[in-house]
Amino acid sequence: ISNFQMAESNTTRKYCSLRVVDVGSLPEKMLAPIEGYENMPLVTLEEAVQPLAGIVPKVKRNVKIVKQNCQQPKDGLTIDQSASIMLYTYESTPHEDSLYVKLNEILRSEQRQNLIPWFRYLRLILTALACLPSECCSVFRGIRNNSSTDYPEGKSFVWWGFSSCTSSVKVLENALFFGKTGKRTLFEIKSITAKDIRKHSFMPGEDELLLLPARKFQVKSCLNSGNELHIVQLIEVTPEYELLEPVPLPDPFNTLQRISQVRYQPTVATVKLKIKPSSGDSKENHEKVKFNLNTKSNGQS
Repeated sequence: ISNFQMAESNTTRKYCSLRVVDVGSLPEKMLAPIEGYENMPLVTLEEAVQPLAGIVPKVKRNVKIVKQNCQQPKDGLTIDQSASIMLYTYESTPHEDSLYVKLNEILRSEQRQNLIPWFRYLRLILTALACLPSECCSVFRGIRNNSSTDYPEGKSFVWWGFSSCTSSVKVLENALFFGKTGKRTLFEIKSITAKDIRKHSFMPGEDELLLLPARKFQVKSCLNSGNELHIVQLIEVTPEYELLEPVPLPDPFNTLQRISQVRYQPTVATVKLKIKPSSGDSKENHEKVKFNLNTKSNGQS
């Protein structure tokens, strides 16, 4: 393996780790649901980030960068939908200037009016994520301190920001972020709504799954595994009411769904024939006529 490939691999793990350890602190009270964005029109990514120009440094330039990398989007997404996810995964320098850092800070704040400039971007990225299948799987994320006391067994809580996770715990071994020594908290999450965004990440090799904002969890158990590592097992649960107002899917997606459903439906044609009976005509001859008609309709002679 070349030095360049090793460096690229290390950079990929670094960037993924940065998002995976972006846990944030729990709010002291229940926050208001995230709503209002769903009423915004679907626009291009350039239009969606227009209100963010004074909030996220170089966001317009970053849009140009990510769009050049998703000209052939996967999973049936449009270029703008795929690019909106890729923009979320784009890591700026310094790290604090990254769009996902700014967005998650606002999502975790009780000042819901501060979300208004983000509404068009939220409408676009959440529409894109709604078009991806939800994964029922175990995922991991962590933080480099002992946060286990904030997550006692049986506690229910909400993570209000987007939550980047990995299906491979090895991603968290990067010494700069989680490592193998020191105070650490590992979250093992049984998710029912995770979105696999690997095909839409700025770093294609990342082993990243994304949880939507306002996911509710219950602490199943806590374990002090020694060596200052605490493991918190979480189960994603359905909230009593919508914490994130669902986004309406665009018509083209619904149309594609209808087409895919119809595609596998058998086609039945009814043919009415008026046959003049002849002398000596029998039921057996009629059956032969029907058989011949059916085989011809299947392209046989």
